[in-house]
Amino acid sequence: MFCPTFLRPEMLHVYRQIACLERTQPIVFAFKRECASRFPYERCEILPRSAFRWWRRIWQKQVLRIPQTAFPGEVAAFRRRLRNHGCRMLHIYFGNNAIFWEPLIRRIELPVVVSFHGADTQVDMRSPAALGRLRRVFGGARLVLARSESLVQALIELGCPPEKLRLQRTGIPLEFYPFQARPAPPDGRWHLLQACRLIEKKGLETTLQAFAKFRDAWPQAFLTVAGDGELRPALVELAARLGVTKSVRFTGFLAPDELRRLYYDAHLFVHPSETARDGNQEGVPNSLLEAMATGLPAVATRHGGIPEAIEHRVNGFLTDERSPGQVAEGLLEITRDDAFRAALGQAAAEAVRRKFDLKVQAARLEGAYLSLIQEG
Repeated sequence: MFCPTFLRPEMLHVYRQIACLERTQPIVFAFKRECASRFPYERCEILPRSAFRWWRRIWQKQVLRIPQTAFPGEVAAFRRRLRNHGCRMLHIYFGNNAIFWEPLIRRIELPVVVSFHGADTQVDMRSPAALGRLRRVFGGARLVLARSESLVQALIELGCPPEKLRLQRTGIPLEFYPFQARPAPPDGRWHLLQACRLIEKKGLETTLQAFAKFRDAWPQAFLTVAGDGELRPALVELAARLGVTKSVRFTGFLAPDELRRLYYDAHLFVHPSETARDGNQEGVPNSLLEAMATGLPAVATRHGGIPEAIEHRVNGFLTDERSPGQVAEGLLEITRDDAFRAALGQAAAEAVRRKFDLKVQAARLEGAYLSLIQEG
């Protein structure tokens, strides 16, 4: 596998996918190692980076305005590493990294798999230069994976041959997220939770605005925002303008065990994702799936792959993007009816178990690897 940074804090889904494989022996190649204690993995090698990479960024990205691609020396070095380890297949995570390694994909003797996860089908992919290189990636790859049906369709529109595409959903380790019923808090202290990176596509401004409306009905309610990111200062300022500072807690990034405890402490989950100004979209948010698996009723948006996990008013609540009034009303409706809330939570857990079981998804992925290896 290749993933340029192994791994950023928000990339737990990549770690789970790699670490749970049983019939193959993955080795990870990366340019940089981060969070090694959070994501322990012995078979990880750091690839050398070109001394001219800064020149490449200026010349290719800023002057020529084309996607950055690997130099011949980088391609040769990676090929040597793959041969030295006896690798039988290469899986490149994220479409933008596949474009970087497109010169390698054209020359490599191994079958190549490329997986797309969300932003890598939208951001910086629409220029003629990017589309040309992306279509060469599609031509060279033996298999293209997408984590949601909406991404499958987006890749077809970008020119990927449908016969090379395969839906490969994000998997959740269900044994860590057993269902638990959520009784209403007797004192009206509803605990709302959103867990994500603090970036534009997560819809956090909508969350804060909806929460301010929700507190008009439930003044003892409080909101936890679990995660970190570039928008944190602006969100803290918005909470102050809305007059909800004392009722909103920003935790920063949490370890999986800490976040799991929050799921069980919360009564409602909110995730009003939206298309960012640069086109960045979601697949299916991992935190949404984890929350649903525990039986946490969720209010989210008709965005990206979210409707593939939530059926409106059956196992959750869906609203339009950038609609804090709709989000607040959905949250309030769930609080008004104990039986409705219980049914949503139970159906949410069942939906995740049916479609997003990590063991099932990992077995599907490994089966695809082995088929490609056998084909040669």
